[in-house]
Amino acid sequence: MTVDVAGPAALAALFQDAGRGVFPSTDGAVTVLRQPASGEAAVLAFTGHIVIAADVEPEWVTQLLPSADLSDYLNPPFLAALGERLGRRVNCVDIVAYGPALTGSPPLPLTEIVDRSHPRVRRAQRYRTDVRVWAADGGIVMLGRGLAGRLEVAFEVDPDHRARGLGRALARSALHLASQWRADEPGVWAQVAPGNAASVRTVLAAGYQPVGAEALLVAP
Repeated sequence: MTVDVAGPAALAALFQDAGRGVFPSTDGAVTVLRQPASGEAAVLAFTGHIVIAADVEPEWVTQLLPSADLSDYLNPPFLAALGERLGRRVNCVDIVAYGPALTGSPPLPLTEIVDRSHPRVRRAQRYRTDVRVWAADGGIVMLGRGLAGRLEVAFEVDPDHRARGLGRALARSALHLASQWRADEPGVWAQVAPGNAASVRTVLAAGYQPVGAEALLVAP
């Protein structure tokens, strides 16, 4: 097990590297980082490597799982123990995908929702900062800063507009919106529940590539 005492910066750098296709070594190791300054805690699984970004002692992790398989770190017993240790609750275990920012206009007309009291804006602000939301005919797409400051996307399609490719267009639009928002923005991160097969297919079709899996531990 390795420990990085410069956790917040190290986690942001890890995401930057992963966006460029540079991943942690497939050495079967576990890396413990300090919790990000923004307050989130997370367990991240890459191919052959686990990263625990939480304010816990590496010795506690070792004692809890002295001879663990890497899959054990995203299983309920460990996540529940970690949540109890931190006073947090475990959110979903998600697939994490990444798409590079694109230049040019989004593939469909969008209107930004500037009313910060809008229900969808307020809900998005519960999980992210610097939230911006755009509406399309039949859906919305949201961008905001999430774990370690990475730019994250969420999108919703109205029930009567599904199965028409709108979700894919919204997810693709986020990649264009990222470069318009900030010229040097490298790309966008998407978190999708594995059981939501329709959304998994949508983000892949929109140009995002799987990076790993993660469980966020959020304030109760």
